[in-house]
Amino acid sequence: MRVLANKGIELFVKREDTIHPFVSGNKFRKLKYNIEEAKRQGKETLLTFGGAFSNHIAATAAAGEISGFKTIGIIRGDELGKDVTKTLSQNKTLKNAFDNGMEFQFVSREVYRNKTSEVFIKHLKKEFGDFYLVPEGGTNTLAVQGCEEILTNEDEKFNYICCAVGTGGTISGLINSAKEHQEVIGFPALKGDFLMDEIKPYVKGNENWSLQNKYHFGGYGKYTPELIRFINEFKEQTTILLDPIYTGKMLFGILDLVTKDAFPVGSKILAIHTGGLQGIAGVNQKLKNKNQELIKV
Repeated sequence: MRVLANKGIELFVKREDTIHPFVSGNKFRKLKYNIEEAKRQGKETLLTFGGAFSNHIAATAAAGEISGFKTIGIIRGDELGKDVTKTLSQNKTLKNAFDNGMEFQFVSREVYRNKTSEVFIKHLKKEFGDFYLVPEGGTNTLAVQGCEEILTNEDEKFNYICCAVGTGGTISGLINSAKEHQEVIGFPALKGDFLMDEIKPYVKGNENWSLQNKYHFGGYGKYTPELIRFINEFKEQTTILLDPIYTGKMLFGILDLVTKDAFPVGSKILAIHTGGLQGIAGVNQKLKNKNQELIKV
């Protein structure tokens, strides 16, 4: 891209999205050791939480199917459960999860906010029996352990490691495995400064990391015509497809920072493509309903 050449910056994209067609990117990494632990505990069911277009829900269902687990998804939005057949016909994410054997329970947003409470978990165990609980977004200590494996010896040549940030598990793993000469930069997909406190408990001591909080485009699940246009232009120039929830915002932010001379001349930047492409179908349906430019897949 011309701006990179003009600024003397090299940018590479690590294609974690190509690991697996359904359990791709950071979801593969996050679920790897959780599934091993579920097997060790002798569990037969994985239960987790997510929204209607959650990459985590789709990935957990696929991983469960592959690994021989029954899967249960507690889905935010009780209105979606009023006509499940209609919901599945209009929602590719939930349809894929359903086809991979996931059982759904649709709950109100008020109930969903209590998903981590002991009372709610006890209620779920009474209803569904014994299960291995995977948190929303998949982030826990075992997930961070999996994400620590993203960087390899070949990546030591890079000065900056960049990734999108949702629940903080992926960037925590990257921070723990980054070398002393590398700085890890996170691009939150959500509004607010709370992510710093979410990440710190998982970090083993490396302080060479930061968050860029200005590229969330309005918050989680929010996007603008400018972002959609950028995603399409990026694909035209690189053949790499980005999603508008995570990776699109990250790459937009990286290139904006390059134009603002935030990186020294000669810097080598590695951007982690964490997947999430399955969610594009839902976004495109919303864009189509508004007669706006679609993401070209």
